Amino acid sequence: MKIISTNLGNPVTITWNGKEEQTGIYKYPVDHALELNKTIIKDDTIIDKIHHGGINKACYIFSSNHYPYWKEQFPNLDWDWGMFGENLTVEGLDETQIRVGNIYKLGSALVQMTQPREPCYKLGVRFQDQSILKKFIDYGLPGTYLKILEEGLVKKGDTMELVEESKNELTVSQFYQLLYIRKKPKELLHLFMTNSAVPEYKKEKFKKFL
Repeated sequence: MKIISTNLGNPVTITWNGKEEQTGIYKYPVDHALELNKTIIKDDTIIDKIHHGGINKACYIFSSNHYPYWKEQFPNLDWDWGMFGENLTVEGLDETQIRVGNIYKLGSALVQMTQPREPCYKLGVRFQDQSILKKFIDYGLPGTYLKILEEGLVKKGDTMELVEESKNELTVSQFYQLLYIRKKPKELLHLFMTNSAVPEYKKEKFKKFL
C-alpha cells in the first residue's frame, strides 16, 4: 500500500439545523510529512474530540481506489484528495482483506488497524448532500482508523508494510458490517468480541447481542 496524499484541515464554520458550529472534516493535501502522535496528527484540526482523535482514532486513512466510484456518484463536487476527511489517502487499501489488529510500518511510525469510520452528518455537509450517509454505509468500504504504536513521520510516496498480521480474522469490512446489520452473526460477533484491537467501549455496546 502506498501513500498517495497527506491531508490536514483547518477549522471550518458550518450551519447545521440553524446553528453555527465548527468542523475539521475539510481536509486538503499538504506538501509535507505528517507527524503521527499518539492521540492526534500534529497541526490537524479535531473539533469533536468525543468521536474523533484519541488513542484508537489518532489517524484516519481512506483508499484512493474508492474515489472513482464516488466521483461518479457526486460528479459536481470540486474533487481533491482528503474529501472523506482522511489524513492519509492510501493506494491499495482493501478493507475486505485487512484484519483489525494488523500492525504496519508506516513511514517511520508503527501503527495498528483499530476500527472503521462511521459516517455522520458532517460528511453530508462536506458532500453537500446528506444522502451520502446511507450510500456510504451501503457501499461497505469506509476506510479505517489507526492506533499509533510508535510515533513517527509519514509522507507522500511512503508505503504501509505489514509487520504483524492479527491472528484474529475479523476484517475492517466485517467490523463495519457488524455495526449496521440488525441480526448479528454469531461467528462474526465472536471474532469481534475476542479481537484485542477492538476498542473496549465498542465491545461494551455489543454485549447485549451475546
